[in-house]
Amino acid sequence: MRIALAGAGAFGLKHLDALARIDGVEVVAVVSRRLEQAREVAERYGVPAAYTELDDALNRSDVDAVILCTPTQLHAAQALAVMNAGKHVQVEIPLADRYDDAQAVAALQRTTGLVCMVGHTRRFNPSHQWIHQRVTEGALTLYQMDVQTYFFRRTNLNALGQPRSWTDNLLWHHAAHTVDLFAYQCASPIVAAHAMAGPPHPELAIPMDLSIQLQTARGQLCTLSLSFNNDGPLGTFFRYIGDTGTYLARYDDLVTGRDEPVDVSHVAVSTDGIELQDREFLSAIDEGREPNASVHQVLDCYRVLGELEAQL
Repeated sequence: MRIALAGAGAFGLKHLDALARIDGVEVVAVVSRRLEQAREVAERYGVPAAYTELDDALNRSDVDAVILCTPTQLHAAQALAVMNAGKHVQVEIPLADRYDDAQAVAALQRTTGLVCMVGHTRRFNPSHQWIHQRVTEGALTLYQMDVQTYFFRRTNLNALGQPRSWTDNLLWHHAAHTVDLFAYQCASPIVAAHAMAGPPHPELAIPMDLSIQLQTARGQLCTLSLSFNNDGPLGTFFRYIGDTGTYLARYDDLVTGRDEPVDVSHVAVSTDGIELQDREFLSAIDEGREPNASVHQVLDCYRVLGELEAQL
């Protein structure tokens, strides 16, 4: 499988590290806004070509699929461009920052039949997979999720502390992880969603603090707090409250409500959620099937986000 990676920032590097651990994969092109960055990353990972334009990678006959790790505002249009070029695509979260744009991507996938997957990584983290398996087996019924997503980002910096050319978004990016995961883990659609926003940043012009409440058709609840003003600890913490236990998940790690570690090493072939996400994308292409976190499976998440934005 020959891959082009667009977006050589912090998350693009995570995908390159993950792809290096998967047999039968060759990254043949890296695309970045700055040519010097594209060339530096290509040299570091042994990739033969570096570009500043996505079209240059799409015009290559040796590219089977593209992974998009570009700014949020470009995701939908670039996903359409990739599929129109006849390539499979994995779009990093979020798929779009408008529901109608997400719908357009889903519609084109149906027309082309290509694999179109969205990087809803929480579905693949071993910690959340362990919970999902327990729920599927009937060993755990979820009552509530309590989630905190906290960062300290009062300027346009990425996860590596480097300047960004675009502004991140608490709702369409970071809340998307939890909105999708909540419905996925509960196996029930979200039927009620409410949001409140704190004061916007005077220069970035985005809400820096959000409070969100969700409810599924089965009555399960989710309370989500998000902030770009939090001065540590950073990241997202998920508390699952169920009938047979309480669990706290943070990325690939899981503990009980009593802070006892849960062994998730046996859940999948890797303990890295990004690698598992990429393995699913490649396997779906190879097997000609719909992947977990396909554009259609995650589309309802963007409907909910659109409703929440309308409230704000």
